[in-house]
Amino acid sequence: MMKISAVQTDVSIDDPNANLRTLEQHVVAEAAIGSELIVFPECFASGYCFGSKDEAMKNAQRLHGPFTESVVNTCSRNSCFVVFGMIERQQDDIFNTAVLAGPEGIVGFYRKVHLPWLGVDRFTTPGQEPFKVFDANGVRIGMLICYDAGFPESVRILALDGADIVVLPTNWPPGAEQLAAHAVNTRAMENSIYFLAANRVGTERGFQFIGSSRICDPAGNSIATADHRNECVLRASIDTAQARKKRITRVREEHIIDRIADRRPEMYGRLCEPHSLPRPGR
Repeated sequence: MMKISAVQTDVSIDDPNANLRTLEQHVVAEAAIGSELIVFPECFASGYCFGSKDEAMKNAQRLHGPFTESVVNTCSRNSCFVVFGMIERQQDDIFNTAVLAGPEGIVGFYRKVHLPWLGVDRFTTPGQEPFKVFDANGVRIGMLICYDAGFPESVRILALDGADIVVLPTNWPPGAEQLAAHAVNTRAMENSIYFLAANRVGTERGFQFIGSSRICDPAGNSIATADHRNECVLRASIDTAQARKKRITRVREEHIIDRIADRRPEMYGRLCEPHSLPRPGR
């Protein structure tokens, strides 16, 4: 079992110190009531709606930079794990990155693979590393970011690699209401895993973020849901045994399903074929 928290909060653009203070306050409060995994929104360290690559670059940080070091120290003092979003700088590239930090350092990171033509993602480089599952005190955690939730292949790979839970730091804007309302539950159900989406609220340079953070169980049920406007924290307990039990027996010998074992990979080859469709804005 692991207690988890999703922090739905506003973010201060171009003010990492303010965002770090917000993170530390929430981590201290959540750890005090037993939470072992606390998840914050996408681009939490910096904000999202930057107007140019140069502006975004000024707000980007090294993966092992001072912001991340401060988060690791907070995890160490509070014996917990934290996932947060940042703009990561690597030479001339910037990435939309999610970081899993723990008491002993960075456990893992994920660079956003699917990029919409929106905010800082207009200027970031797509992630190229394989999807990966990370261990946190025996719980297997997969990370995606925002738009990735609309691509079921991403979550399926993490499930095949043994994820108990997929966490999704996100900045859902208007227009993403149906993704928030349905995709999180569907991704959880079709892979028999827990799914946590931590969205932000507030207005940033004309964008009103829609909240609606959610935690779902392996059956696809919503076990904690936030509204579309207010700051709040969602809490739940996850049971890894439930996430690892893929075979569902509804009527003994008569109704048994397993959405992992019942796959037909030989029928899906076309999914992996390259395409030549133009990507919006690029």
